Amino acid sequence: MIKVGDTVPDGALSEFIEVEGNGCTLGPNSFKVSELTRGKTIAVFGLPGAFTPTCSAKHVPGYIEHAKDLHDKGVDEIWCVSVNDPFVMGAWGRETGSAGKIRMMADGSATWTKALGLEFDLTERGMGIRSQRYSMLLKDGKVQSLNLEAPGKFEVSDADTMLKQIA
Repeated sequence: MIKVGDTVPDGALSEFIEVEGNGCTLGPNSFKVSELTRGKTIAVFGLPGAFTPTCSAKHVPGYIEHAKDLHDKGVDEIWCVSVNDPFVMGAWGRETGSAGKIRMMADGSATWTKALGLEFDLTERGMGIRSQRYSMLLKDGKVQSLNLEAPGKFEVSDADTMLKQIA
């Protein structure tokens, strides 16, 4: 499992682009994690699924509410990573009003999530392989902090905790 001090594994995450421009086409676009993290400070939070109760009611809204505070503390981007396809993540982004605040990053096959060692098997509940709930602060691709939730909990991966951890 990924830990503080490690460099995150490279991989690809997809994002549904609503407005064509800056080399991105309308619709799903794939991005290399190593290129996105190079030279940047990124607050990442991972969660089990788009449109799920805790994720929709607490996790995403907290990061939307504190997006400016995080940017004021030097965070270049905020990513929400979920094992969903980019169409679902795009729709969820529209639903939550996250545009311009959070990049809704899809890890549709859980490839990056597995490389992090943060997958969670919910096959028995009909959801397949998902992400554990977590947050981490990356600086130039290196993990500065990692907050991993116990199953069914939402206590340490919230935006308030992330804000307190940024020096």
